[in-house]
Amino acid sequence: MAGKDGKILIVDDDEDILVAGKLLLKRHYGTVVTCNKPEHIEELMAAHDFDAILLDMNFGPGESSGDQGFFWLARILEIDPQAVVVMITAHGGVGVAVDAMKKGATDFIAKPWQNEKVVATLSASVKLRRSRSEAEELKKTNRTLVKAVSEPKQPILGASRAMQDVMSMVERSAPTDANVLILGENGTGKELIARELHSRSLRADKVFMSVDLGAVTESLFESELFGHKKGAFTDARDDRVGRLQAAHGGTLFLDEIGNLPLHLQAKLLTVLEQRKVTPVGSDRAFPIDVRVIAATNVPMGKLRDEDVFRQDLLFRLNTVEITLPPLRARADDIPEIADFYVAQYARKYGRSAKRFSPTALDAIKAYAWPGNVRALRHAIERAVILSEGDMFEPQDFQFDAQPNQAGDVATVKTEAPVNIAAPDADADLNLERLERRAIEEALKKHRYNISHAAKDLGLTRAALYRRMEKHGL
Repeated sequence: MAGKDGKILIVDDDEDILVAGKLLLKRHYGTVVTCNKPEHIEELMAAHDFDAILLDMNFGPGESSGDQGFFWLARILEIDPQAVVVMITAHGGVGVAVDAMKKGATDFIAKPWQNEKVVATLSASVKLRRSRSEAEELKKTNRTLVKAVSEPKQPILGASRAMQDVMSMVERSAPTDANVLILGENGTGKELIARELHSRSLRADKVFMSVDLGAVTESLFESELFGHKKGAFTDARDDRVGRLQAAHGGTLFLDEIGNLPLHLQAKLLTVLEQRKVTPVGSDRAFPIDVRVIAATNVPMGKLRDEDVFRQDLLFRLNTVEITLPPLRARADDIPEIADFYVAQYARKYGRSAKRFSPTALDAIKAYAWPGNVRALRHAIERAVILSEGDMFEPQDFQFDAQPNQAGDVATVKTEAPVNIAAPDADADLNLERLERRAIEEALKKHRYNISHAAKDLGLTRAALYRRMEKHGL
């Protein structure tokens, strides 16, 4: 039912029609504006947001062609393409009114009109206008959300030769619709590269839909990707659109594709080959238009094992293959990446953006970073929070001795052994100061690798941390 807040405009050169229309419609709408000269339409539309406009087909005595109505209908729709216009015509002009509907009018009312017909027609027209407005707002909101979700979350940093090669591949493949397979260890930035591919593609204004296949259980795989119909299984209380349909027209990013079991790989392959998806519980297939970008930390050698990954799916996914280098293979990029995160976390925590001391810079460049950029980011965040000096020092970072994905031990390169000479007769024998010097020497010897320094001192890591805190190291 129409609300009292609705706004209606009546345009007619017959004063009797204007008076009768206003008296009738004021009982149903909050504002009813009348106009006997169509030349005032633009001014009135600028001053009001009308829910519906009643427009006469002819103005002036003897006019019956409807040309004036067509002209002003076109002008109204030019000003507001979403405007809802109901034409007013004489009985003999019904054919002309139908032509007007073909040109964009919503409906028509014949003179002399019936009040019930007018009210019913206007009620439907106002609902249409509000539906159009809501749809337009949803489109604008959707465009904003798509842009916010699809944009890269941070810049791709680094100008090393390895990263130049990666960005060259991105630049060449992004404008195409070729499927891309991104390989690399955890934390190397596979999703960043996927988003960069999308943002440089012809689908950049469409959705970037990310699916972490490592987090999707086997039982929910089909429902998550393909969608389901209400009642398809116990918890299917409503229809659900799957990720593949939601990504229609855009890019689908399948992260951790290497974790997908073989029997589910077969189902995914079928969908990608047919370019159709059938929701669980439905017998209707929906066409999909998506560009697929997949990523995995599984080495290519292992992916080529038929017991691990279907080779026909692999061929489908790796039209273009991009391998991201681990952080240890591009140590020259570490200072730039570190400075970026220092600035980011300094803003977040309200701290000053400190610089790195030369020894700290050498230490973070020498460390193997088993978690790659993700691990460096976490180390920087911790240092920004806990560092107390004017500059970042090696002890502000935790360098653990643990194997990385390549099987290397993640330690900082060591310098030549440092000998702690026995004290002479005049040497300082204060135990507190001796302990501090011994810890300092051990840390320097092992380039602030806590595990190695603790082992050399005969301490546990926790004990060494307590002593470092005690001595302010």
